[in-house]
Amino acid sequence: MRDQLLLTNLRLFTGVDEEVIDQGAVWVEGNTIRFAGAAMDLPEIPDEVRRLDAGGQFVMPGMTESHAHLSYANDLPTAIGVKPAQEVMVHALDNARLTLGAGFTSAISFGSVHRVDVVLRNAINAGQIPGPRLEASGRDLGATASNADLGDSLALLADGPWGVRRAVRQLKKNGGDIIKLFLDGEGLSEQSPPGQLTYTDEEVAAACQEAHARNMRVATHSRSAAAVKQALRFGADVIGHANYLDEEALDLFKQNRDRVAVGPAIAWEIQFINHCESLGFSRAAVREMGYDAEVEATKVAVKKLLEIGVKVLPGGDYGLSITPHGSNAKDLEYFVDLFGLSPAEALLCATRDGGAAADPNGMLGTLEAGKLADLLVVDGDPTADITIMQDHSRITAVMQDGRLYTGLTNDNPYLATPEQTDAILTARAQSETLRKQAEYAMRSAG
Repeated sequence: MRDQLLLTNLRLFTGVDEEVIDQGAVWVEGNTIRFAGAAMDLPEIPDEVRRLDAGGQFVMPGMTESHAHLSYANDLPTAIGVKPAQEVMVHALDNARLTLGAGFTSAISFGSVHRVDVVLRNAINAGQIPGPRLEASGRDLGATASNADLGDSLALLADGPWGVRRAVRQLKKNGGDIIKLFLDGEGLSEQSPPGQLTYTDEEVAAACQEAHARNMRVATHSRSAAAVKQALRFGADVIGHANYLDEEALDLFKQNRDRVAVGPAIAWEIQFINHCESLGFSRAAVREMGYDAEVEATKVAVKKLLEIGVKVLPGGDYGLSITPHGSNAKDLEYFVDLFGLSPAEALLCATRDGGAAADPNGMLGTLEAGKLADLLVVDGDPTADITIMQDHSRITAVMQDGRLYTGLTNDNPYLATPEQTDAILTARAQSETLRKQAEYAMRSAG
């Protein structure tokens, strides 16, 4: 018989819509949700099912990080890929734990140093380490002189349609689930400026055809409207950035809105602007690179995408010194303050829509019977104050694939499986009882 757990006395946000159920309950069997809804609608629960009182806390689906770089070691933006593979792997283990502890139970990799995310994914799936469900990419794929051309550890460089096909096959052989494809440049890049396409249509078509033929998906770095249109025309599945859009790009998005998702990845740009001088760049230089204009353009672009029903997901190039791992929920605040969403709408972007992007089979993102058991227990109401999600102390517990974790962002995290839950709670209750008895004894003696 599979382990079962019943969570009661909770406020439930299922992620299906914006509703919050005041008296909710969630029944989990193994790694699957058996019931999620109003407590009054609970079916008959077998006596052997463990029960856990959530104390009126907020329970919601796990979130998806749509632009993950779990191999980045919180280094300077100009120092990506410098560390050796062994050191990168040590950092990646911690980064996976912190990302899960921050409430992100799924992640879509947008490139990995030394392709360590493939090994990381396998260890997470095997239950060896805590971390989000990870769609691994292995190394980035880019053209010579593209923004990916920064060293052997970061990217797999390929030119020409057949060179690109061979690279995709190599990434598949290496265990990748998704291809990270650079289609244009970046403000910091001297060799590949923003808006300059780095692959021809023929090369992009070859990459997408080869990936899809091998049951892999395609994620693109596409800042400009031209790069966005390339991605959409040839079937990319997840588009990173999409800062600048023209009417043709919007029309293509409207045609493809049911199958494609966008991660604006605006966090690192905002923090680069805020902290540029500490990184050795003058404020004027950063403005000259176009980052201020890009942030403003992204605000406009995202609002237009939301209006036509495109899935827009949190994910902001976390893993840099200015966007450290574990701070991913800052994106939710940007969705509210910069893109004009309500807190509940921002949560839906992170849960329902993020889950649909991470798993096209529809098993993630909402708390519904038959879906996989990924959920969060939150001390507070993020539909009233979205910044609560940035406070790790307010995320009481994280369930990923039916495993219940607590303290993931502490220095000494531990796993609380359903079997251990009763023992942990009983030990805490006994400790509190002993403390009160000792206080009573001291008062009586005095």
